[in-house]
Amino acid sequence: MSSNITRRPAPHSHTVSPGAGQVPPRHGSRLRNTKERLDSFFRRIPFSFLMAAVFLAAALFGRTLFGGPQSGAAAGRLWGQGVDPTFEGGRWWTLLTALLVPQDATATALAALGAVLLLGLAERTLGTRKAALAFFATGLAGGFLGILLQWLGTLTWEWWSTSASTSATIDPLTGVLGALSTATGSMGLLWRRRIRVILLTFVLIFVLYSGDPEDVYRLLAVLAGFPLGALLAARTRPLDVVRSSHRETRTLLAAVVLVTAAGPLVAFLGSTDLTPFAFGSYLFMNDPVDPGTLAAACRGDLPLSHACLHQLARIGTQGPGTVVLAFVPVALLGLAAWGLYRGRRFGWWLAVGVNAAILLVSPGSFGVVRVIAQAGTPVHRPFNGQELVIWMATAALVPAASLIMLMLKRRHFGIKAPRPAFRRFLSVILGSFLVLAGACTVAALAALKSIAPRITPARVFLEAPRRFVPPHFLGGPPRLVLPRHTAVSWAYQWAGPAFWAVFALAALWLLSRSPRLALAHDAGRFRALLRRHGGGSLGHMTTWEGNTPWFAPDGEGALAYRVVNGQAIVLGEPVCAPGAVERTIREFLVYCDEHNWAPVFYSFHAALLPVFEGLGWRHMPVGEETVIRTEGLTMKGKQWQSVRTALNKAGREGTTALWTSWDELPFAATTEIAAISESWVAENKLPEMGFTLGGLEELKDPEVRLMLAVAEDGHIEALTSWMPVYENMQVVAWTLDFMRRAPGAHNGVMEFLIASAALHLQAEQAQFVSLSGAPLAANTAPGAAGGASRGAGIDAFLGWLSKTLEPAYGFGSLFRFKAKFHPEYSTLFMAFPDIAALPGIGVALARAYLPEVGPRESMGLARALGRRD
Repeated sequence: MSSNITRRPAPHSHTVSPGAGQVPPRHGSRLRNTKERLDSFFRRIPFSFLMAAVFLAAALFGRTLFGGPQSGAAAGRLWGQGVDPTFEGGRWWTLLTALLVPQDATATALAALGAVLLLGLAERTLGTRKAALAFFATGLAGGFLGILLQWLGTLTWEWWSTSASTSATIDPLTGVLGALSTATGSMGLLWRRRIRVILLTFVLIFVLYSGDPEDVYRLLAVLAGFPLGALLAARTRPLDVVRSSHRETRTLLAAVVLVTAAGPLVAFLGSTDLTPFAFGSYLFMNDPVDPGTLAAACRGDLPLSHACLHQLARIGTQGPGTVVLAFVPVALLGLAAWGLYRGRRFGWWLAVGVNAAILLVSPGSFGVVRVIAQAGTPVHRPFNGQELVIWMATAALVPAASLIMLMLKRRHFGIKAPRPAFRRFLSVILGSFLVLAGACTVAALAALKSIAPRITPARVFLEAPRRFVPPHFLGGPPRLVLPRHTAVSWAYQWAGPAFWAVFALAALWLLSRSPRLALAHDAGRFRALLRRHGGGSLGHMTTWEGNTPWFAPDGEGALAYRVVNGQAIVLGEPVCAPGAVERTIREFLVYCDEHNWAPVFYSFHAALLPVFEGLGWRHMPVGEETVIRTEGLTMKGKQWQSVRTALNKAGREGTTALWTSWDELPFAATTEIAAISESWVAENKLPEMGFTLGGLEELKDPEVRLMLAVAEDGHIEALTSWMPVYENMQVVAWTLDFMRRAPGAHNGVMEFLIASAALHLQAEQAQFVSLSGAPLAANTAPGAAGGASRGAGIDAFLGWLSKTLEPAYGFGSLFRFKAKFHPEYSTLFMAFPDIAALPGIGVALARAYLPEVGPRESMGLARALGRRD
């Protein structure tokens, strides 16, 4: 939603009227939209606006705003910090002035923008005094430590230190980024991790690909901000690894890959020789080469001189097509980042492939660096052998670290495209490659004499695939083939870019395909049947990602299943007319037999038990559903005291309940909900569950409604989601799914939300409100059903499993919480054909609930289970 949404709720959203015993909420409490939050943000950052004005005034006073590069260089010599001006020249005050004077007009704009946004965020988090302290403390520390390291490097004649020792640097962003890193110490787990990951990746990329002294100063300022942030934080935080949900992990990893993709662009724009990645700038030069200069530079024996390599590299990148081809790895990493963000396995493979290619080619790309090492610079000595080895190892650092990170997080990217879509993608890619390679070959054979140096027809066939490889992946200029015929030159120039353009478009198409999209028609049919026949109080869960719809031969019945370890787990009850239930189940059993699957029916109500008993199946209770009948609901009497207390407390604090949906919320509210959910996952330190437990993605379903607890200042304190229950095309009831509360929300806020929802749905004439099932709580429910086929061994197993998992997931505690609303109890069952299959069913259900458990999550779960009595 756009940022100009008013304070008024969306058309279908409304504040719930107070119920029995509830103090009327204050009238002005509503969700704040993006504009209101930005207004509040800007009103609370006076120091940031002051620094933006200081940067602008310093640029005007120092004549760097409109003076061009020469004025920036002059200002650097006057106000800048560095080994020569600060340490050797004794001008210690440059440590401060370097934080205030931008270098040119672009730096001034970036500094002012960074002051308002990034320093503003730090000030909003820390307060004005602490933000000012953080700006100057980290800026001074970053500059001093950086210059000290440079000075120590010059004592040992280290190449980078001696090369950069004469530089005088002015850079206000050093203090801005340092203040932002300091502020992360006072942020919540979610944003602290997000900002630190992106910030560190950003400054490291500039250090590796640009290597200017200010890049090092920024990195040191950011690192200095971490301990300072811990000292300034209002409360101590444990030094613990923060876990992420699958969605958050995908977002962070995609952001890191995207930032690393920008590295070659930094090297290209910077055109510096100060980093191991500087050779990339030679690959993008496209200005004409003078033949006389080339002949003079390349006269002599091997190894080729620096000037000769420089000229040959420029010849090899003549023409816009080759320049475009040189940026293909950057574009592919950007494409991979998009796939990673969406959790796609293809995006993961693409990121792995590109980084592996960069890692493999990096040692061979040191021809230019070796020349620099041999030639040195007009002022400083060349590399020694140890420094060259360090540079080569550093050049492999980014792709190697990316590969390790991708390998460790592979399990988070399990969404695969349908096989037909992938086969079509391969056909398009292979076909385009053959067509374009054939065009290059035919053109070259037709004008073979125009190619220098002279090559054989056999070499033409070997040369064609090289047109699709970025120039810096080809092993260096000595292998260059230079066509002099227009048609051959055009084919050699544009075959590669054309192929990769087709690849990018086909990859984007593939990334938009998923099993769910491939079954979009079936999903629509399934939902239509669900609206007509209902499917029970848990029926809407069957529409979630991971479930596959199956339809009876006549199309009038359906159910949803997922196959795990050869077990076809059917969730809920068949979606069909009451008289067709048994026939639908039997037809599905035939379908499972054809596919060699073992069928299991999970979380259905007692009405289906006669069908399975007629089949000779075993069954057992797996949970208890709690149901609130809305007819006559008043919440009066002593037994409702705790609920009325929560309602009254919310009224006193100005908290209102808002009934809405995801699409009706402003962008600021959806962002806040995502942060609440991710904070809960981060602090829980246990594997994230699925299957019958919905997550953030399930909230976005247009049919799902949300009940929000909105504080007086417009912030969301807690939320619940409610799934519709259909009967004859009408919504007759609602089922609770998602429950989250913000850190620091007042006690009783969840009771307030559920009670408000029940009262609201009573006014909407809903027949009942289901608080959903409590897994493994059947043994403790009043009047829990057993069933004729339930034995003492299964009872003992369920009791043991319930007690074992209770310390980790609190199913029993959840069940007792729901008992506050004095519901009716309805046992949920599981049916299976053979008791001997129970161990395999247990493993399959565990994988359904915890599909992507890694070593860290397993250890967290083990520690939680170890706390049981």
